[in-house]
Amino acid sequence: MRLFECGTLVPGCEWHTRADSDAEVVRRAVDHLRQTHGEETIRETMVENIKARIRDDAPQPAEQ
Repeated sequence: MRLFECGTLVPGCEWHTRADSDAEVVRRAVDHLRQTHGEETIRETMVENIKARIRDDAPQPAEQ
């Protein structure tokens, strides 16, 4: 599972998304940036910034 947290790009934003592929994460992030942050034009540099912030969402160890 892959994870993107918008706050790593837009300080203060708590939105995040998880998906199996980076492409789906980017699609969701772009949609979020348009709808929530009013971005009308998503430039290639923005897509690259999103991709750079996607990480593996490792399962958290169970508490004992």
